[in-house]
Amino acid sequence: MFQNKVILGSEEWCSFPELGIPTIKARVDSGAKTSALHAINIAPFIKNDANWVKFDINPIQNNTKTVIHCEAPMVDKRIVKSSSGFREHRYVIQTQIAIGDSKWPIEMTLTNRDSMGFRMLLGREAMSGRILVDPEQKYLLGQPTTESLVELYKNSEKASSGLRIGLLASNPELYSNKRIMEAGEMRGHEMHFLNIKECYMKLDAKTPEIHYRGGKILNQFDAIIPRIRPSITFYGCALTRQFEALKVYCLNSSTAITQSRDKLYSLQLLLNHGVDIPTTGFANSPLDTDNLIKMVGGSPLIVKLLEGTQGKGVVLAETKKAAESVINAFKSLNANILVQEFIKEANGKDIRCFVIDGKVVAAIQREAMPGEFRANIHLGGTASVIKVTAEEKKIAIKAAKAMDLKVAGVDIIRSAKGPLLLEVNSSPGLEGIEGATNKDIAGEMIKAIEKNFKIK
Repeated sequence: MFQNKVILGSEEWCSFPELGIPTIKARVDSGAKTSALHAINIAPFIKNDANWVKFDINPIQNNTKTVIHCEAPMVDKRIVKSSSGFREHRYVIQTQIAIGDSKWPIEMTLTNRDSMGFRMLLGREAMSGRILVDPEQKYLLGQPTTESLVELYKNSEKASSGLRIGLLASNPELYSNKRIMEAGEMRGHEMHFLNIKECYMKLDAKTPEIHYRGGKILNQFDAIIPRIRPSITFYGCALTRQFEALKVYCLNSSTAITQSRDKLYSLQLLLNHGVDIPTTGFANSPLDTDNLIKMVGGSPLIVKLLEGTQGKGVVLAETKKAAESVINAFKSLNANILVQEFIKEANGKDIRCFVIDGKVVAAIQREAMPGEFRANIHLGGTASVIKVTAEEKKIAIKAAKAMDLKVAGVDIIRSAKGPLLLEVNSSPGLEGIEGATNKDIAGEMIKAIEKNFKIK
C-alpha cells in the first residue's frame, strides 16, 4: 500500500506550474487540515463567467523584492479564526502542485504569512492517499541553491523606483513597522528605520540638520512616515517638523499629529466640520460634577483621560454615585478628563475605518471581550470584516480631512441616532485590520507616498 506514495520530510520544496511559481519552500504538516499559501493584494474577479482571484506572492522568505503575480479559480470563501482571535475571510483556490515527479490538484487558502516561517503550508487534505511524512527528515527531494533560486526568479525582480523613505518610529519589531518596511522594499524603495529616541536636531536658519546615532546626518530623504507613540508625541512631532523644514515629504504632518493627540481639541475640530460625536462634557472644577453628569444624559456614562490611548484611562461608570467618585478621583490627581454619553445599543462593538489619502481602504468591526465595553484589540477585543455604510464611509473620510491626516484610523460607533465618531488615530495599528481583511494596508500607505511623487 506504500509503494506509490511519496515520502517527504517535515520541510520540502514544491512548485505550482499553473501559478507560475517555479519553487517554494513548504512546511509539511499533517496536523493541519487545509493547505495555505502566502498571498498579498488579493482581489476576486470574473473570468469567463467564473469566479477567480488574483494575488501577489513573495515566494522566497525574507525577500520582499521578488514578486509573482498570480491568478487562479476560486472554489470557496471561508472564515478562519486564528489563535490570536482574528476572524479572517480567506479565499480558497484550486491549482496543481508538483512535488518531485508527482503532480496533482489541491485546494489552498490564501493568507498573508509574513509572520510565519514558511510561505507555504501543506496540510493533510492535500497529502491524503499520496504522501507519507517522515518528521525527522528534511528536503528528501532536494533543495535549490541560492544561485539556482536567483536564476529561477531572475525575471520576477521588481525594478526600483528609487525613493528613499524613512520610517520614524520606536520599535522595529512591531508588526506595523515591519510591514511598512517590507511593503516599501517590495515596491522597490530604499527603506530606513529611524528610531525617534536616537535622532537629534541642529536648529539653524541656514543649515538645519537631523543627526542620528554616531553623528550621521540624515539628509536626502524623499519621504518620512511618522509612527509616533503617544508617550513621545512632543519629541516625535518636533522631529517631524524638522524634516518638514528640510523639505522632506511627511505622510502625516507634525501639525495634524499634534492636534489628533489633543482629544478635546480634536473633538471641537470635528464638530466644527459637521461630524457627529457622542454628547461630551468637559469641566475644570469638581464642583460642576452633578451638572456635568446631567449634561451627557446621566449614568451610565464614560469617563476618559485626555492623555489615554488604546482604551487605557477609559472607565465606564454605571451609576451616578460611581460617576461622581471616578470624576472626583481623576480631578484630585489634576487629570484632564472628558465625560461622554454611553451608547448602550452598540453592545461593546465599534468600527475601525482605515483611511489613506481620502479613501477608506479597509474596515473592521471590533468586538469587546465578554464583560468588557472597550473593543480595543490590545485589550483582547476581536476583529472581523464588516461592510460599512456610505454614511459611515463619508464620516470617516470627513474626519480624516478635518484632522488633515493622510493616514488615519477612524473609530465609529453605531447608535440609535446614527453613526457617531469616537476618535481619530494618527498612527493606527495594522495587525488587526490586515489580519482580518487580508488587505495590504502597508502597501496602500507606500502608494500614497508614490502618488505625491507621481510614481505609478
